[in-house]
Amino acid sequence: MDPPGLVVHGKAEPFSAALRSLVNNPQYSDVRFVVGQEQQEIFAHRCLLACRCNFFQRLLGTEPGPGVPSPVVLSTVPTEAFLAVLEFLYTNSVKLHRHSVAVTFGLGPLQEHCVAFIEAHSQEALRTRGFLELSAAALLLLLRSDKLCVDEAELVRAARSWARVGAAVLERPVAEVAAPVVKELRLALLAPVELSVLEEQNRQEPLIPVEQIVEAWKCHALRRGDEARGTPCRRRKGTLPREHHRFLDLGFK
Repeated sequence: MDPPGLVVHGKAEPFSAALRSLVNNPQYSDVRFVVGQEQQEIFAHRCLLACRCNFFQRLLGTEPGPGVPSPVVLSTVPTEAFLAVLEFLYTNSVKLHRHSVAVTFGLGPLQEHCVAFIEAHSQEALRTRGFLELSAAALLLLLRSDKLCVDEAELVRAARSWARVGAAVLERPVAEVAAPVVKELRLALLAPVELSVLEEQNRQEPLIPVEQIVEAWKCHALRRGDEARGTPCRRRKGTLPREHHRFLDLGFK
């Protein structure tokens, strides 16, 4: 039996730096992207993207024909976020900023770090353009988190702003755009006066299903969070205290 071979490990930093130099580098590039509202041209390398990410493997699965291939247009993806994703794919590391947090493309490890970043910098993240451009799946993931450092009333306002932008882009009603995500808003955490204001706003500009608001009122009427089936009453890390919270099931994980 032959003895096991010697495994030689090179230095990680020069390797990472060499790959980082290929990010958005036209040299040897065989795929181009036109990204964001600015329609910025970004260069990449097909084999690297396909082997690192299932999203790009599906997107780039068809072999390019003869001649110069047409660019892949991703007009709804923020440019800075897209470049952050590329850097992570090329080097397995990226420095996240509140303007470049990306939770798309199904990148498990990067997604986890992005969510953790947003949880720790929730209020700043909600005010960025990148938040307004999140996909519904990405926003849904965030709204399911107990660790967001922001109050529920501010989350409701942020969700409304997000839905308005999506409605304008997609030319669809605000309520239709918001439908996949607003179910994760924890309306029972709002005080009665806040819930009344939200109800009036909802009449003027539908955002949240009436049934969901009714369930929140039921929590107040019964003074029990667990009596209203399907109504999340668990507070988040940034939930501000309100008098009625002592009647609800407000465990925090």
